[in-house]
Amino acid sequence: MLERRANPVGRAATARVPRISLGGLRLAVLDIEQTANFMIEMVFPKRRVNRPLYLTSANGEVLARCSTEPMTGLLFRAADLINADGQPLVTVSRLKSSTPLPERVATTDLFHVVARKAADAGLTFYMFGADEAENAAAVANVRKMYPNLRIVGRSHGYLRGRALRDKVEEINALAPDYLWVALGVPYEQAFVEEFTPDLSNVGVIKTAGGLFNFLSGSRTRAPRWMQNVGLEWVWRIWLEPRRLFWRYLTTNPRALYLLFNKSRSSGTDRTPRG
Repeated sequence: MLERRANPVGRAATARVPRISLGGLRLAVLDIEQTANFMIEMVFPKRRVNRPLYLTSANGEVLARCSTEPMTGLLFRAADLINADGQPLVTVSRLKSSTPLPERVATTDLFHVVARKAADAGLTFYMFGADEAENAAAVANVRKMYPNLRIVGRSHGYLRGRALRDKVEEINALAPDYLWVALGVPYEQAFVEEFTPDLSNVGVIKTAGGLFNFLSGSRTRAPRWMQNVGLEWVWRIWLEPRRLFWRYLTTNPRALYLLFNKSRSSGTDRTPRG
């Protein structure tokens, strides 16, 4: 997959979206409502492009990994749109740019805004990723929350080889407007890179990280005050210390360095979509 700057289809589809360079990545200067509206506009009343639009999200860990893992960096720079899913990114943008990020666009919040709008418009979801129990519980809860939302299919993400290719063919045949891919970084981005040519009937692919764990109820969000001051990572370490302590110990300092040294001070003159 080409980087966005070398991809005429992606550039044309997202040309009106303002961006700033922060920590080495170009991030969309959109709030949650504007991001959801953009996602709806790309498929309703008709799809704007002849391939799936690829949306992903970046936080401090992603910035750090993109700077040290060349392939991860390429996978993210191929995205048509990157949202800032991290409050520290928003805070630093206010110091470094004349057009800062308006707010954090957490996928766990964005999903619900898009779900409400998609239900009203009659648009369809496919939910791919996590293990079978998490996936099934997440979809069951979403159906309870949004009874009018059309979920045309679901699948856990533990598929390989022929089974995975058969599932991709199934997804393409169902032609969902939105494919939510929750495999974790960088596996979900690699999935998009590999299978976008085989998913021509899909409208938008949105990578989703641990979204399904929150939708299923197996994980809880940090208190709002911790989210607002950029300490949700502390909450996550408290919940999963063995898995996350070393990760954040190594990525947080590098992310802060990148935010303050690899961000452009100049802003963008484009107007966010309303």
